[in-house]
Amino acid sequence: MNAAPAFVNALLGDARSAHLFELLQGLDANALNWLSGYTAGLAARAPQSSVTAVVPVTEAAPAVPFTIVYGTQTGNSRLLAERLKHQVESAGLTARLFRASDYPVRELAKEQLLCVVISTQGDGDPPDDARGFCEFLLGKRAPRVEALRYAVLGLGDSSYPRFCEVGKALDSRLAELGATRLLERADCDVDFEPVAKGWLDQAFARARESLTPRAAATATVLPLREQRATPAFNKESPFSAEVLLNQRITARGALKDVRHVELSLEGSGLTYAPGDALGVWPHNPPELVEALLSELRLDGNLDVTREGRTLPLARWLSDALEITRLNRPFLERHATLSNSSALRDVLQPGNPEAFRALLASHQLIDVLRAHKADWEAAELVQALRKLTPRLYSIASSPLRVGEEAHLTVSVVDYTAFDLRHFGAASYHLATRTAGTDTVRVFIEPNERFRLPEDGDKDVLMIGPGTGVAPFRAFVQERAERGARGRNWLFFGEQHFRTQFLYQTEWQEALKKQTLHRLSLAFSRDRAQKVYVQHRLLEAGRDVYAWLEGGAHLYVCGDAQRMAPDVHAALVDVVATHGGKSREDAHAWLEALREQRRYLRDVY
Repeated sequence: MNAAPAFVNALLGDARSAHLFELLQGLDANALNWLSGYTAGLAARAPQSSVTAVVPVTEAAPAVPFTIVYGTQTGNSRLLAERLKHQVESAGLTARLFRASDYPVRELAKEQLLCVVISTQGDGDPPDDARGFCEFLLGKRAPRVEALRYAVLGLGDSSYPRFCEVGKALDSRLAELGATRLLERADCDVDFEPVAKGWLDQAFARARESLTPRAAATATVLPLREQRATPAFNKESPFSAEVLLNQRITARGALKDVRHVELSLEGSGLTYAPGDALGVWPHNPPELVEALLSELRLDGNLDVTREGRTLPLARWLSDALEITRLNRPFLERHATLSNSSALRDVLQPGNPEAFRALLASHQLIDVLRAHKADWEAAELVQALRKLTPRLYSIASSPLRVGEEAHLTVSVVDYTAFDLRHFGAASYHLATRTAGTDTVRVFIEPNERFRLPEDGDKDVLMIGPGTGVAPFRAFVQERAERGARGRNWLFFGEQHFRTQFLYQTEWQEALKKQTLHRLSLAFSRDRAQKVYVQHRLLEAGRDVYAWLEGGAHLYVCGDAQRMAPDVHAALVDVVATHGGKSREDAHAWLEALREQRRYLRDVY
């Protein structure tokens, strides 16, 4: 350490700051960390002052900022955008970071350097927080931007035919509007790190020459306050949570096995809010690993090395690689090895429906059995995608359950092509024993799916099937906080008698008036199927009255069919009971979305 910085002298005075820096000389990291915690504790007990120290700084010319905009459904784009911002600011340069829904699109015409990090949701849709941004940029109101240099990083899942479609569309549109690429677009698969890291480094290097150092007329020094500690456990270093309860909540004879799983977070330091997700690192089903080894006639004890890590082949297949989901790169390699014309036809760019059908109906083992090929163990390990965590909406409020997290899990376990099939994480969770087993977990915050801060606001929740999970957390949270706003839940499943998830809890909440209305749709109890969107239409007058009166609307569940059907029903409700054209009804709902009163967590 050298002399005290100017802002420290201004805050403490020359004599005190010199004495402080003399005392700090030679202390190791442990001592400095202890002092940091000690002084934070003193600050927490000391009276808070509203006075801040303002330190003059030499004024500089306005800096050209690197504007970074991200759109995300699961948080990965946000993490990468934050990483790029940190990289820029660590070099003393200027960066601005915006969630796509918060970006002031009127400023686009003035931008000089722009980076867009955006995921593709499902099969070609933008994430919910980027819908308005994408509609503006792809629409007629987007300005010419000849002075702009830009870069687009797309995130997606090659298990879908329209892989990284949103990133591709924005990249092409910005060029069409006259902007110049800072560097070529990159498309990241689920395992995004190998591509993203190098691309972010290049984006920073290309932009750096145009960025100017950060400077301001004054530097404001705030009083010390206690900082929230960074959790020791995260995605890369998960916590081993003890299983407290693993209970089937669908009755015998139900078409689905749905589990209520309670996990202990005691001692982890992990905290969450209703709306957040729990990331689960699974192990693949042993039966499936054995089936793959048998089909390929490979020795599971054979050591294989990938990226400097050596494991027996069976361990790779069990703990580290994706074997329940297909993706295009693996299929393309298998088509070559198997010399299968049928598989090559499915993979043709002009055949997306056949590709989509293959992904929906087949797992890895099915493709290997249908299109025979000889794989070497080392090549197989290189070709398969890395295993990724699964995210589950948390079905509990910490105000109700303390240091626990509850999950609602639909178990994927079915027979096809004369073979039993599994879902990696759901099967892993379903086979854990309470009091004995643990599950590796982390918290995935979901800031775009939050209850209103004002507890007097009404809340409409639409969650068929396991989409009801976050709404169990919402109702618990609102009850514990004594929120006075009304709660209305729309829930749907196949059968009332066997699949009414959390039935007794909802009935108890209705009695206590912590749940005020419950609308149910059981699709297979009648000759004519009834879904939650039908219940929305039936109650349309009241639904519109709640929304017109300021209610917040939440939708959770299937993105492919349920969410579009629910949105279409909402358009009908607004048009019918609001006296609007369908175009105006769409705009009205879009305004709710922009106000963050229409939020979706769909997958």
